[in-house]
Amino acid sequence: MYSASSTVYSLFSSTARWNPEKIAIVQNEQTWTFRTLLQLVDQLASLLEEKTVSEGDCIAVISENRVEYIALQLACSRVGAQISCINWRLGPYELKHCIELVEPVLVFCSERFNELLKSADVKLNQTVSSLEDSLKLSLSLEPSRSTPASDPEKGLLLLYTSGTTGLPKAAIISNRALIARMCNFHMDLKIQQGDAYVAWAPMFHMGGTEHSLSSLMMGSPVIICDGFDTESLATIIGKYHLSWLMLVPATIEPLLDKLDQSGTVVKGIRVAGSMPDLLPGDVISRTTKRLNAPFLNSFGSTETGFPPASARMIPIGEEPNDLTKRKSSLCEIRILNHDGNEVCEDEIGEMVVKGPTLFSGYWNAENTNKAEFRDGWFHTGDLFSRSARGELSFKGRSKYMIKSGGENIYPAEIEQLLLKDPRIVEVSVVKLADSKWGEIPVAFIARNDEDLTADEVFTICKSNIASYKCPRQVYFIREKDFPRNSMGKIEKTVLEEKLETISCLN
Repeated sequence: MYSASSTVYSLFSSTARWNPEKIAIVQNEQTWTFRTLLQLVDQLASLLEEKTVSEGDCIAVISENRVEYIALQLACSRVGAQISCINWRLGPYELKHCIELVEPVLVFCSERFNELLKSADVKLNQTVSSLEDSLKLSLSLEPSRSTPASDPEKGLLLLYTSGTTGLPKAAIISNRALIARMCNFHMDLKIQQGDAYVAWAPMFHMGGTEHSLSSLMMGSPVIICDGFDTESLATIIGKYHLSWLMLVPATIEPLLDKLDQSGTVVKGIRVAGSMPDLLPGDVISRTTKRLNAPFLNSFGSTETGFPPASARMIPIGEEPNDLTKRKSSLCEIRILNHDGNEVCEDEIGEMVVKGPTLFSGYWNAENTNKAEFRDGWFHTGDLFSRSARGELSFKGRSKYMIKSGGENIYPAEIEQLLLKDPRIVEVSVVKLADSKWGEIPVAFIARNDEDLTADEVFTICKSNIASYKCPRQVYFIREKDFPRNSMGKIEKTVLEEKLETISCLN
């Protein structure tokens, strides 16, 4: 029986042959057409083959955003190898763990991160290759003529994820998953061929790398930025018609201010933003009006891509009171209770997911994979309820729940409520042991109005949610003092520890 066997490389190379003179990559003042990018990819594939990298092997790369990063990923798809995208924000101990975990046969490191890699004291049998020297060497080689790998289930990207505890895990993203995510990118966000994607997020992150590959497979250009820079982004926004302008909460207001200062006229954006749950409504409204684009009401992950719940857009000019999610295309969802049965409408349970965008498990983590993949479903650890109309409401993480007097309290519900107040810029609700109730909720808040008091916070909560959910204590801290892990997530366990020395915070 015939079996389809497209890979990321085969779709990219087909697009390149049909559209050879179209712009594929823009970086600073330099451009690569699909023809020249394909040649670079095939030369890097020759380099990998010369260094005996073969199907199923893993290489690692630690580098800033640059065209060679994407080209290496495509070259790995050609030879059937996997590429571990190393987070250069990690400390030496975490960095050492991430590299040694995947046992790469080859490590590429750019000059910028040589000292960081040395500080990690990574134990490898292989020598580290300079990314710059490797590029020069590859340009002297003939493009690979070997038969490209053809199994779409082969892993391609290894992207690292971390929760509130433990060392990062390497999620295996296959060619199949990346192709399905490209389709979802097109289906739910209405991205069109030709819409440019701005890759400013680090390429060890799905926002920097996954959507770059999706764009290239579709025949759309990728504009590479070396990190978040408001001046560069303002220029790009005024020059190119963009697909999804990825923005995370901390980047939005600085960019909007720069656009206003420069008087930039937006060329065109299909959709902007992400994670609206972490933003005040007036910021969302300002963003959509200034960019003339709807705001993406997203809920996805490294493991799932945009799914399971990123199909809803917040219209231009709307200051939303309702941030419920809509099920994405190309995925199946169930909401289960502790017994594994589907919950009734409006009851809270864990979301489980399956579908073609799903990752292939965590590298070298047999016990974790057995625990999180059951009966063909991936257990996300995310708690949701579903309304009669099929709307999905995020309630928090199952691994972080506050149990107070026999009642379950989900911090996300309280955090979302408080973030609607324009005087609050960041909030995290954590648990504190209590002799009477077992645990009680405590709120850490960063405010932009020093007149906001704890009593006013209590009033907001008591007016909107059940009394047992209301924080019993409120502590005001600076936004920059929220502890975050390497993925930018607030570390609630660290805040719990701060409660023991709370007198030092005020």
